[in-house]
Amino acid sequence: MRDVAIIGVGMTNCGELWEQSLRDLFVEAALGAIDDAGVDHIDSMYVGCMSSGLFVGQEHIGPLMADYLGMGPVPATRVESACASGSVALRTGMLEVASGANDIVLVGGVEKMTDVGGDEATYALATAADQELEVYHGITFPGLYAMIARAHMETYGTTLEDLSWVSVKNHRHGALNPKAQFPHEFTLEQVMNSTPVADPLRLLHCSPVSDGAAAVLLCPLDQAKKYTDQPIKILGTGQATSPMALADRKDPAFLDSVQLSAERAYSMADVGPGDIDVAEVHDCFAISEICCIEALGLVERSQAAGAAASGLTAIGGRIPVNTSGGLKAKGHPVGATGIAQIIEIFEQLRGESDARQVQGARLGLAQNMGGSGASSVVHILERIE
Repeated sequence: MRDVAIIGVGMTNCGELWEQSLRDLFVEAALGAIDDAGVDHIDSMYVGCMSSGLFVGQEHIGPLMADYLGMGPVPATRVESACASGSVALRTGMLEVASGANDIVLVGGVEKMTDVGGDEATYALATAADQELEVYHGITFPGLYAMIARAHMETYGTTLEDLSWVSVKNHRHGALNPKAQFPHEFTLEQVMNSTPVADPLRLLHCSPVSDGAAAVLLCPLDQAKKYTDQPIKILGTGQATSPMALADRKDPAFLDSVQLSAERAYSMADVGPGDIDVAEVHDCFAISEICCIEALGLVERSQAAGAAASGLTAIGGRIPVNTSGGLKAKGHPVGATGIAQIIEIFEQLRGESDARQVQGARLGLAQNMGGSGASSVVHILERIE
């Protein structure tokens, strides 16, 4: 297997992008990555997208995007794994390059979520939960994560204030990100007193509905210096699944798919959680970040709930988490989220994150999951010295 590097990235803003279609968003991000890498061709491409059929009525988007990008007839494949679609697309593209099947592979993610109303968006997102055991009975994702939060509170003593500090911290980071959907800071009181959604979750504990796209260019590491002076190596990757329904899990307060995907990535990279300098994790709801950082081993379970309040996971803390603002502030165009996380880590390791920069970052981790944790993907990236 060949070592694989990221040689170029491109990303749109996140938000309510009324003037751009699904294909417009993907092409903007893809052209950005192609221009950044300076390549004159691609050998194949993957498109992470959760639910374009329900959001904009368009399926079969692999060949559509290849054509609109002007790259047909290259092989083009759409990849779906709910909110982890982008990360699974990246893992698939990485394995293609590592195998020697192709050299220059474009991996993108895209979602156009705001062309439908709130009820339709809620329905589309709920397709990532167990339809017979959960959705049929009226549950939506805020409700599922509220149950995870309640289980965590019962098990570890987590409080509403602990949840709220995650949002405060991530909005503080997002205020420094020019591509963020909500680059605004909020006080602890504003978060705690925001509109109840599903107890204990408040509105400002929840990520938004977003449009956006992101893309990266991959090639063999030994060819990367032909395109850039600062390639970033994909050092490890891991993927795992868990029962989709919360009721079927051993412990609804613990994300075992995240733990297992991380163990596989750490093993491949030959590193441990203590070696990670900066991380992007899946904070679709505030409780998600708390559960993810403990399952990743970035903090002890006893410290996870208070990590944001203590500054442990802030820029300048021991392990900065979601320096982009996370899904909470940056936005969550679900098919694009996994690639957007990778771009944040890529830029951190290259020292290109401006006011969000984590000084001396050499190893970065990106964790992206689908649904309420039924699927999880972890990638570990390394700065080449």
